[in-house]
Amino acid sequence: MSAIDRLRLLARPSRLMAATVLGLSVAGIALAADTSSPEDRVRALLKTRLPKTAISAIDCGKIGGLCEITAGDNLFYVDTGARYLVVGRVYDMQTRQDITAARLLEMNPDMLVGSAAKANAAAAGAEEDAPQRLAAAPTRQTPTAPAKARKLSLSGLPQDGAIVWGNPSGQTVTVFTDFRCGYCRALTAVLKDMNLRVIERPISVLGSREVADRVYCAKNREAALHAAYAGEPLKAGPACNTSGLDANEAFAHRHGLNGTPVIVRSDGAVIEGYRPRAFLEQWLRETQS
Repeated sequence: MSAIDRLRLLARPSRLMAATVLGLSVAGIALAADTSSPEDRVRALLKTRLPKTAISAIDCGKIGGLCEITAGDNLFYVDTGARYLVVGRVYDMQTRQDITAARLLEMNPDMLVGSAAKANAAAAGAEEDAPQRLAAAPTRQTPTAPAKARKLSLSGLPQDGAIVWGNPSGQTVTVFTDFRCGYCRALTAVLKDMNLRVIERPISVLGSREVADRVYCAKNREAALHAAYAGEPLKAGPACNTSGLDANEAFAHRHGLNGTPVIVRSDGAVIEGYRPRAFLEQWLRETQS
């Protein structure tokens, strides 16, 4: 056997070993890909598709088929393949919960869900960086006092339709609310801690009239109100006169109250939307100055 033949024989195991090592490497990569979490896969894809967006957190287990993406102060959603990007509100029709609102309040109670108009404008553009700007478009805004002070006279409202709760001797505020509004639920907790006398007037913005009827007709309205916000089932009791709730909704429609909550001070000053305790305390003190 020539020296060349002997060299060829020696080389064969090396090629076999190389093939084996290569096969093991490919299998290892495939195994790593199979065992990586959906969040890890989405994060890797977003690094390529939204390289300028700093991702803070990813949750693919909360909403079927969607991953919730937190990027600093922004919240948006992508499918599990990170192909489609969604900016907006996600509402669970089974539990009747605004998932986006609840998450934003969890992230920072001092902030509100804002309009997605900027995001929609970005999506409508044909620029290559539209997805990047879409992800960066804020889905919430810092609560601020209205640019122009608004006042609302409640004198035209009947006493009926009001659910009065809290401290009977505390400072009074009137609140137009919806029992399916996440911000109303959060505001109720704040007002309760502030030891105020609250006159709550339900309006059905999110299709909650049946719940409002049950709360209003309950033997203990205050207990029923807090149970409704807690998501507890309310048994239908004896029917009662709910024309006062009709008056609430007619009043809201007449004055352009299309969202909830709406808070009215004793002097008629109005703020729309959730506000944290510090803001409300300062705002309520203004009536005493």
